[in-house]
Amino acid sequence: MKILVTGAAGFIGSALSIRLLDRGDEVLGIDNHNDYYDPALKEARLARHINHENYSHIRMDIEDGKAVEVLFKEHQFEGVVNLAAQAGVRYSIENPLAYINTNMVGFGHILEGCRHSNVGHLVYASSSSVYGSNTKMPFSIHDNIDHPLSLYAASKKANELMAHAYSHLYDLPTTGLRFFTVYGEWGRPDMFIMKFLNAIFNKNPMILFNRGNHLRDFTYIDDIVDGLVKSSEHNFKAEFFELGKGVNYSINEVANMFGKDYPREYIHARKGEYDVTLADYSKAKLKLGWEPEGDIIQYIKCLIRNKSTLIL
Repeated sequence: MKILVTGAAGFIGSALSIRLLDRGDEVLGIDNHNDYYDPALKEARLARHINHENYSHIRMDIEDGKAVEVLFKEHQFEGVVNLAAQAGVRYSIENPLAYINTNMVGFGHILEGCRHSNVGHLVYASSSSVYGSNTKMPFSIHDNIDHPLSLYAASKKANELMAHAYSHLYDLPTTGLRFFTVYGEWGRPDMFIMKFLNAIFNKNPMILFNRGNHLRDFTYIDDIVDGLVKSSEHNFKAEFFELGKGVNYSINEVANMFGKDYPREYIHARKGEYDVTLADYSKAKLKLGWEPEGDIIQYIKCLIRNKSTLIL
């Protein structure tokens, strides 16, 4: 298959590209290589697969509607996986327009490209953030998500609504995947585990918001990629799935996994943050045959045992 992967230099996009190439697909990756975090990390991820004979890479921004239009006219993609997005709940408080422009306008350009070139299936990233102020646990794909707490969450809900409309108006198969706190090798430096590792290796205190009381459902990168691949093998029409482990830990517990002796700095919770996430992946198990295998405790033990950051 010829597959377009947007955000291909990102944490998940790069890992997905490698998996698709390994199974024999032709992959065209695009990424704008922005400086939300050090672009050198994106270049390092990309170096793992940019020279593969079945991989091509274009530096472009999905906000550029004309460039996206030309991309779809020049290539006939059998499938598209949209992972390009402005990430981060806290950053969305400081720069809300970045989320509107990339996550909503940019996603609209991808939908239009798929619509006009008869793409077989669009798989796209949503987020557990869409549940906002919901308190019922575990979250359910059937829960109301009308109360997002951040622009990031609102933009992801908008993506789901936009894709749903395109599916029904233009018969475009779409699948949205609500990711729950993804961790693993080559991860983003603004995520908990990488931030803790950086603090430890630089002899700085761990920073814990809300005194470390937030509860998060952590999902390993290989499991997320597996869910993306399994989704791409179907052509559901306006479908949604949760991809989460179904177990949550407080941020304090995660910090303790590294050792209780490292200094910590406790900071109050910020606006836009949600207290708890917990997935119910039963629908993904039933319809995709997806079941998470990664274990955050074993992952951190491996980090400590190997005395390695596994790429910061």
